[in-house]
Amino acid sequence: MDRMVQPPLVDTTACLCRVDAGLKTVAGAKKYVPRTKLCLQPSIKPSIHPTRNKAARSNRSCYQSPLLPGLPDDLAIACLVRVPRVEHRKLRVVCKRWYRLLSGNFFYSLRKSLGIAEEWIYIIKRDREGKISWHAFDPVYQLWQPLPPVPKEYSEALGFGCAVLSGCHLYLFGGKDLLKGSMRRVIFYSARTNKWHRAPDMLRRRHFFGSCVIKNRLYVAGGENEGVHRSLRSAEVYDPNKNRWSFISDMSTAMVPFIGVVYKDKWFLKGLGPHRQVMSEIYQPETDSWYPFYNGMVAGWRNPCASLNGQLYALDCKDGCKLRVYDEVGDSWSKHIDSKIHLGNSRALEAAALVPLNGKLCIIRNNMSISLVDVSKSNDLKGSTAQHLWETIAGKGQFKTLVTNLWSSLAGRNRLKSHIVHCQVLQA
Repeated sequence: MDRMVQPPLVDTTACLCRVDAGLKTVAGAKKYVPRTKLCLQPSIKPSIHPTRNKAARSNRSCYQSPLLPGLPDDLAIACLVRVPRVEHRKLRVVCKRWYRLLSGNFFYSLRKSLGIAEEWIYIIKRDREGKISWHAFDPVYQLWQPLPPVPKEYSEALGFGCAVLSGCHLYLFGGKDLLKGSMRRVIFYSARTNKWHRAPDMLRRRHFFGSCVIKNRLYVAGGENEGVHRSLRSAEVYDPNKNRWSFISDMSTAMVPFIGVVYKDKWFLKGLGPHRQVMSEIYQPETDSWYPFYNGMVAGWRNPCASLNGQLYALDCKDGCKLRVYDEVGDSWSKHIDSKIHLGNSRALEAAALVPLNGKLCIIRNNMSISLVDVSKSNDLKGSTAQHLWETIAGKGQFKTLVTNLWSSLAGRNRLKSHIVHCQVLQA
């Protein structure tokens, strides 16, 4: 992490990325497969496949072994893209050609176009010693998956942001280092390469700020800085296609946000003002403007919350076994979705995150138990008939791997001390 590595851009004119928009059939993929003879065409930029000896590579490409013996590469790709995501880590170590294929945009764009891309839950947690660790959960096979360690600058950081861009890149940004104070640093993890990369630093140092993603652009606002002006009004945005940060309009007043959500392409923030008063603001990206708001939404707004299919949801109890639904017409949180099975009020059972997953709402608790709610079927139901919409996909006694059993025991011993800091969903 000491050396600057430019993050890969998902939407570019590179040959692998042109496939994302133009590929219609699997048979048309062969000319884009890295290190094949047909990839060396005049229409493909030679810089897409850097090498030490281009002439030698050209000669070798004529005798390249197939991706799968006995099959042309296009059919081999049709087979490999259908391998479950849980096995991709093993596929990458088979050979260099498989590694290049599974690390490129083409492979996962094809999985997405075929409707077989899978979403995993990524949980970032702080233990009782203040150390940061993270874990990935496969909801299909209900398995916890190993991940590369969190980079050292975020191993004990406080108040940093976490967001997902392009569906497969998890960004960590800002925060407070225990020794160096507020940071501008930005790093990201790619679910396609299973590695961490550097991204351009933010324009301002800040921690305990608000952040969101709107139309694949990362917005950051408010927070604190250890300089002269402790609370910040400034806001900025990162565009991954341009690979740079730029300032946007300042907030109406300085704020340290403690809750935020994107609802109908607007960013709603609620936090503490310079005199520790509770305040709320809305940001509209189209007009680059902030303005305060006070309505029924703010009155009943609780954290965590999430927006899904044009509806706004928030928790109505500590263990997350009851949801509230915002009614925009009535400007109230009158509707509820209740599981009727409440777990308790302990810190370990507290619901720490609410995220969309495969069209459902996913509730993650500090003890690493996970529940799904099929909110799409709740429109015509009353609270007393909604129990069947709830499903537990991870909990005590349901873990299936050694890693999971170990983590479960650790979570049990530290259940009063450890807690979830961030939770996101990545697709690959």
